Amino acid sequence: MDVSVIIVNYNTLDLTKGAIQSVYQRTLGCSFEIIVVDNHSDEDPSDIPRIFKDVKFIQSHKNVGFAAGNNLGIEQASGDYILLLNSDTLLKNDAISLVFNYLRSNSDVAVASAKLEYPDGVIQHVCQRFPGVKYQMIELLRLQKFWSKEKRATVLLGAFFDHKTPCFADWVWGTFFMFNRELLKQFPNGKLQETFFMYQEDVEWCLHFSRLGFKIAYRPEAEVIHMMGGSNGPKNAMMKKNEEIFLKMHYSPWEIFLIRGLERMLKLSRLTKS
Repeated sequence: MDVSVIIVNYNTLDLTKGAIQSVYQRTLGCSFEIIVVDNHSDEDPSDIPRIFKDVKFIQSHKNVGFAAGNNLGIEQASGDYILLLNSDTLLKNDAISLVFNYLRSNSDVAVASAKLEYPDGVIQHVCQRFPGVKYQMIELLRLQKFWSKEKRATVLLGAFFDHKTPCFADWVWGTFFMFNRELLKQFPNGKLQETFFMYQEDVEWCLHFSRLGFKIAYRPEAEVIHMMGGSNGPKNAMMKKNEEIFLKMHYSPWEIFLIRGLERMLKLSRLTKS
């Protein structure tokens, strides 16, 4: 088996069925299996194994979160490569085969992601940099204004990058996150870290891959619609809390002090500018 596609479902039954259907319809250039992990949904997920007979269906006894839910799926996977695929996605083309073939031909790359778009075609900023004083200083001093568009995009990524060309990022979203299963042997306990229930886990995984000496790739030829919901208070609060935990785990107190101070100055600068 080339690729095991892991989809974690939590109260997204209709979206999950759409994601499964799009994988079957679009994936032509590699062998694959689909594993759905239901994270103890409130709604009845029995439609999934009833409709999709070939799908491996795992019912968790409780909601264990995104990272742990994916690990439940990986435990049952037989593919050489693992694709973590959000339930609220639809493949636009044979994205899985395109990314699989790229990874198979580039052993120095640990993770590869695809181009993600909202249903209206607006690009999502998948390619990101790790938190760092350097990038915030560049923005605060507006040094990027003196650079070419290409240099701005390459150095800063995020909203400065148009996501039309391949690149290497510090980290990419876990929405479409493919990697060689063999690499998990170099992770603690041989599985993806479960530090976070949800949000920030993709940053932590990419940091670990990076510290092992691997690259993180973005491949825009692979195209995926991501129906990401709007932000809300609890979601933002969890993201902020997890980011703080991540910084304390991987950065010195002095670095965190500088990062937070520069963040406040950047915010004030933008408000003043507007």
